[in-house]
Amino acid sequence: MPLHDHFRRLVVPMNGSPGDGRVLDVVGQLIHKHQVQITLIYVVEVHQAMPLDAQLPAEIDRGEQVLAKAEHFARHELGQGHRLEFVTTELLQARSAGAAIVDEAIERGADAIVMAAHVQRLHGKLTLGDTIGYVLKNAPCEVIVVRQRPGQGGGA
Repeated sequence: MPLHDHFRRLVVPMNGSPGDGRVLDVVGQLIHKHQVQITLIYVVEVHQAMPLDAQLPAEIDRGEQVLAKAEHFARHELGQGHRLEFVTTELLQARSAGAAIVDEAIERGADAIVMAAHVQRLHGKLTLGDTIGYVLKNAPCEVIVVRQRPGQGGGA
């Protein structure tokens, strides 16, 4: 039995980077020929100095564009030969992207979170960033991280 036979509900954070396409390719490999519910999410992080429901039209517009592109790809490319039960999108505003991703996985009863990452240099040390760290520590399900090759950029 292949390792990924049990994935029925996936939460897939998008951020508009080149890593999004690679993550969707991996999702296509994971779903194989099974019925799958995919929730594509985009998180607009709101700084502490601003109210959580602050109007951020540029960020919201970017998130909507990223989700529309990802949803189109999922429905038309991943849907070919796969049985996508449904694809939904969620645009969220939160203080922390990591917490929002974990909360969405809990709410959706996700079997896995599939997300992109890239190595960054922060204060002279290599890191995958706060979002990846939070998700890996707190997710109630499996987490599949697709790390970009150095120099490709993007990633949560």
